Amino acid sequence: MTGPTAKSLASEPLEKPAQKAEQIYGLLRQAIVRLRMAPGAAISEKELCLQYGVSRTPVREALKRLAEEDLVDVFPHSGTYVGKISYPVAEEGFVIRRALEIVSIRRAAEIVTDRDVARLDGLISDMRAILERDTLEDYIEVDDAFHSAIAEISRYPRIWKFITLAKVHLDRMRQLSAPVPGHLAEVTEQHAAIVRALERRNADQAELAMKIHLDGSFAVMSAMYEDGATFTRKDMGCSTSP
Repeated sequence: MTGPTAKSLASEPLEKPAQKAEQIYGLLRQAIVRLRMAPGAAISEKELCLQYGVSRTPVREALKRLAEEDLVDVFPHSGTYVGKISYPVAEEGFVIRRALEIVSIRRAAEIVTDRDVARLDGLISDMRAILERDTLEDYIEVDDAFHSAIAEISRYPRIWKFITLAKVHLDRMRQLSAPVPGHLAEVTEQHAAIVRALERRNADQAELAMKIHLDGSFAVMSAMYEDGATFTRKDMGCSTSP
């Protein structure tokens, strides 16, 4: 398998047989979303079995789930590969995310507390620390924690669960855009603007700040679409076979 080693994927031993497929799925999914497994990289079932000390059954179950999310491509008689990023699927995820986050932020502005504001400010401090350390691949997790916290503040916590399911290809584009000079610094200031609008309990300003943030980030991500090595050739108007 071209990609991360056993040590970089395995965060804990796979001890419970009933959970092996779920654990393998989670570890591989994170590696794919974080681009530690590059789009188009070959995946070896045999190597995964050896890596985790399991039979082919849990490995195949994990790969099947990943294939259902278009994160893995299985080509009969050819091989299994990390799926390339689908721009149409990522764009659909963005549309879903944008619609739900607008509802969430308006509701949050109505019921946010000073303690909630302090929690969000703490996450922004974490983002700035990541930028100072230049550990950009860690940014997406704190970014997600920020938006998840807003969903919790709105008392619509399941909104973020739906968004998470819809945005997996969008997340890979987010990782691609992380090294763009100045991008994450701008994103961090956009987050701060969202918090200040919430602090003022102004739903209209909070909605506008969220729209500016989401639309601006997607525009940066979309500029990378011409990278045919990363995105599916089907999106580019060609064949999808490896």
